[in-house]
Amino acid sequence: MSLWIFTPEQIREIEKAAVDAGYTVNQMMQDAGREIAARAVSMLDGISSPRITVLVGKGNNGGDGLVAAALLSQMLPDSQIRLYLLDRRDDDPLMQSALEHGVFAAYAEDDRDGRVAKHVTASADLLIDALFGIGVRLPLRDTAQRTLRHVRQALTERTSARRANLSIDPTAPAQVMRPTVRVLAVDCPSGVDALTGECDAVTLTADETMTFIGAKPGLLTRDAVRKAGSLTIVPLNLPDSVKPSVFASGTLLDNETVRNLLPARPSDSHKGTYGRVLVIAGSERFSGAAGLAALGAYRIGAGLVEIAAPAPVARSLQGGLLEPIWLPLGDDPLDDTLRNSIAASDVVLIGPGMGGSALAVDRTLAVLSHVRETYPALPLVLDADALNALAGVGAWANLLPKHAVITPHPGEMARLLGVTTPDIQRDRFTSASNAAESGAVCVLKGAHTLIAAANKPVRVSPFKTDALAKAGTGDVLAGAIAGLIAQGLAGIDAASAAVYIHALAGTLATRHVGAAAGVMAADVAGALPAALGQIRAG
Repeated sequence: MSLWIFTPEQIREIEKAAVDAGYTVNQMMQDAGREIAARAVSMLDGISSPRITVLVGKGNNGGDGLVAAALLSQMLPDSQIRLYLLDRRDDDPLMQSALEHGVFAAYAEDDRDGRVAKHVTASADLLIDALFGIGVRLPLRDTAQRTLRHVRQALTERTSARRANLSIDPTAPAQVMRPTVRVLAVDCPSGVDALTGECDAVTLTADETMTFIGAKPGLLTRDAVRKAGSLTIVPLNLPDSVKPSVFASGTLLDNETVRNLLPARPSDSHKGTYGRVLVIAGSERFSGAAGLAALGAYRIGAGLVEIAAPAPVARSLQGGLLEPIWLPLGDDPLDDTLRNSIAASDVVLIGPGMGGSALAVDRTLAVLSHVRETYPALPLVLDADALNALAGVGAWANLLPKHAVITPHPGEMARLLGVTTPDIQRDRFTSASNAAESGAVCVLKGAHTLIAAANKPVRVSPFKTDALAKAGTGDVLAGAIAGLIAQGLAGIDAASAAVYIHALAGTLATRHVGAAAGVMAADVAGALPAALGQIRAG
């Protein structure tokens, strides 16, 4: 099942099409409310007589919250359900239903000093944020701003009070209690722009965001990445005549999608079945990059990897890396031995750790020209210093061969597009799409890495983990992309699968070493087979 990404405007178009097909707004809210209530019960597992506070806005998002509140009063008869409403909804049947089920209601208009808002927040086990959905306009003002400020203050004070009352053995840090009020956001955390990811100063931070029909781009970028917590997508029961894919601006990668991209591994295969990767990488300062890229290619299944690196780098790495073929490079940017290796390869990866020397730049441009003119069908992956060399050339898109994949981080992307890094981060989707107009597949790295290709919906990684915020992990990713291309995948599919597998490997490596902060690039490379196995197992 595809997980689609929709802008707020696209969601409105889908909802209109659904209503026209007979799926009413009330039915949508009933279905959404059931999902919210079920998730709330799961989040409260193990808590007896739970206290649940639902923040209710005036729109359909608030209606979802009202449905959930009424259902929770039935599903958890020993619970206390409290509503806190920004606006009165006295004539709303959903409000009347909640009140008939014994749900307590308080109103912001009666609570100017915020004492009630603070109380129902600080005393809650679960806070359901159903104030604003995809239609919010920033900055928040007046009652909305004041209410969220009071709620945030109460959450902070509750956490501080719980910790202050603890008797802690400093040798057993696990005794330090986590914040006790969990937050479930409905569609978007209140204060998040669902299109851009911009966050108001009083935006709540959710433990989980349950979003409907599809993911929203704003939840996958900028500060909203931290505010959204874990992301759950609920498709709702749209009529069969409504085809969400027609409206989508992108897709969120998942296990099933990636599993279907992976190459077959027949039992009668041999190393030639899985392709030959040439890695042109490394310098005396960044010698390890070549080895990490080779590990990424091998660990994801490539049959043979050759490393072309400066002679001192090759000599320093050969004893520790037994599997690759080695090609020591001299001062000629493109000598006959390198030409022969290119001719023998199924894919070329260039750039990791090459540095910015004149020779490295000349070698990058010479390889690009040679591949484009002599082997136009040969896939080429450009990473790190190859991208910096490319950025120094005007009209760099004209230098790329037909089957190129570029893997910039935001700084490298900024240099390629002639803007600043903050410009890239403000609109990652547009930046990746602009770079893909070059004809290359663009992998814009970061939390929720983006994979863009011309005239195709952007593909987005569901992962955000600081385990990958470490030098060398990008080299592993570039090698993994090249390794999958060598096994026959098209550039966009290889990039999509590698990004997903690589991020999952970072998650598995975290479990293995005990903390994301301690994960190193070699740990991620080492976890690639486990990630592959988990994906293939389904």
